[in-house]
Amino acid sequence: MGTGVDSVARESGPTRWVETTDRFNGFCPLGHATMMLPTHALAGMLLGLAAGYAVPEFAGVALVAGLLGGILPDLDMYVGHRRTLHYPVYYAALASGTLVLASLLPSALTVGAAVLLLGAATHSVADVFGGGLELRPWEATSDRAVYDHYNSRWLEPRRWVRYDGSPGDLLLSTALSVPLFWSVEGVLEGVVAASLGVAVVYTALRRVLPTIADAILGSVLPALPRRVRSRVPERYLRSHSAAEQTTSR
Repeated sequence: MGTGVDSVARESGPTRWVETTDRFNGFCPLGHATMMLPTHALAGMLLGLAAGYAVPEFAGVALVAGLLGGILPDLDMYVGHRRTLHYPVYYAALASGTLVLASLLPSALTVGAAVLLLGAATHSVADVFGGGLELRPWEATSDRAVYDHYNSRWLEPRRWVRYDGSPGDLLLSTALSVPLFWSVEGVLEGVVAASLGVAVVYTALRRVLPTIADAILGSVLPALPRRVRSRVPERYLRSHSAAEQTTSR
């Protein structure tokens, strides 16, 4: 169970908790996913690669659709993250229906829609197996991973992948990229290489990013207008206050 500000936010209800998280993401987009975005993007492309073997004439469409589907849920990063566009049940149901349609009436539209929805479903479900939605997910204080709209409740994190940008997350990204490097070329190969490069850099910096954000906040906070300052999460304000007290000792 969490302590401090996170606990207060939870006790105030789901709406307040999501609002607090959104304000944090709006200030600095860190710690927003249970797996980093490159992992989800590469997983989506791998689904597209598999679909391309089934319908080679639509292989390019399937790869692009898988990439977009893997990214799609995280477009809610600034608006109710892991709730607004994360639908582990509904995406899966829609993907099942469109997969049947694509198998009966294969076209660029049906194949693309099926792979996109399958990528989004995989992303939404995969986030359950990572860390919680919190500033420093390696501390494991959050009991919320993804919101299940069907059952109207938050699903708890399983932490098979401890947190976004963990060594295990990077290992997963690397493993997903191998068959893609083997199979794609041109622009899509560049996308795979760029995704893996971002994953390496993000993993190297992940544990220090919250500290950097704290330092930046300490520099800009005094100059922020009161209206803007009121939108900074209290956890940052408390962290900044604690840091000042430590420095003054």
